[in-house]
Amino acid sequence: MLRRDDELTGLDFPVLIGDIGGTNARFAILVDAQAEPKEFSNVETASYGNIDEAIQSAILDKTAIQPRSAVLAVAGPVSGDEIDLTNCNWVVRPKVMLEKLGLSDVVVLNDFEAQALATVALGEDSMERIVDGAGDAFGSRVILGPGTGLGVAGMVHARHIWIPVPGEGGHMDMGPRTVRDAEIWPHLEPIEGRISAEQLLCGRGLVNIYRAVASANGAKPAFSTPAEITSSALDETDANAVEALDLFVTCLGRIAGDLALVFMSHGGVFLTGGIAQKIVPALKRGNFQAAFEDKAPHTELLKAMPVFVITHPRGALAGLTAFARTPVSFGVETEGRRWRRD
Repeated sequence: MLRRDDELTGLDFPVLIGDIGGTNARFAILVDAQAEPKEFSNVETASYGNIDEAIQSAILDKTAIQPRSAVLAVAGPVSGDEIDLTNCNWVVRPKVMLEKLGLSDVVVLNDFEAQALATVALGEDSMERIVDGAGDAFGSRVILGPGTGLGVAGMVHARHIWIPVPGEGGHMDMGPRTVRDAEIWPHLEPIEGRISAEQLLCGRGLVNIYRAVASANGAKPAFSTPAEITSSALDETDANAVEALDLFVTCLGRIAGDLALVFMSHGGVFLTGGIAQKIVPALKRGNFQAAFEDKAPHTELLKAMPVFVITHPRGALAGLTAFARTPVSFGVETEGRRWRRD
């Protein structure tokens, strides 16, 4: 077991940095603490049988830089020496990576810890404010992002450092709230008998909502992909798509408000990922904010909390880079999540 003083020691450069999601993986190499990271093209996880093959082929074979350490963020809980990704068939085996990739040190975090780190690493020029609120620079924060799944994390400030709090909040139950919800909910596709937030608030979740809305309206679905639904909704060319995106945004506001209360996130709520970036106009229409603040008896409390969309295309890598440069600046727990060559 690692001692606390061992956990706080720095990483040997160069450091391979990776943000591994269910659909895409993004990588960079940080040569030293002062350098800008060398970034590589996105890797589609479905194109490679495993992460080691992807790193070797898409990264190491394309550079003369040999990383000595790696900091990876993965979409799933980090536990044990074999780490399964929730929405991808890759399994991360750090001990194998040490041998196969010539590394001496591997740290594996949850992908939304990286997104939480990004809220500190990035400035407001990399974000778009969608709900006003006074905010508190050192207040607790909530991070959530609909993508291949629904990621959730917290970020708290204590003892002069920022501490990311990973979790699986995307799997909380989500039920109907209005009369119209009650008409739509029976048409939603459940998982093992229940509707979780992730079953609605991700790419396939938007499709799930759209099909349910169409079914409730006695219509045949015209679209089968999130991109088609989003485009038609934003262009207002399909009534079912418009209602589906409105419900998606409303449900996102509801769960964002719930999480803001859990964390008392006076520092703000941060929406991340490609879906949030693509639907900013819908997020600004008002139903997100109305659902976010509809938390009686604490409506006024929610009104004081700002909400941002992180618009940086590789925010998680920016967060991981900040951590790799100075691990002691962050309260990232690495016990059981750091593997080193003897």
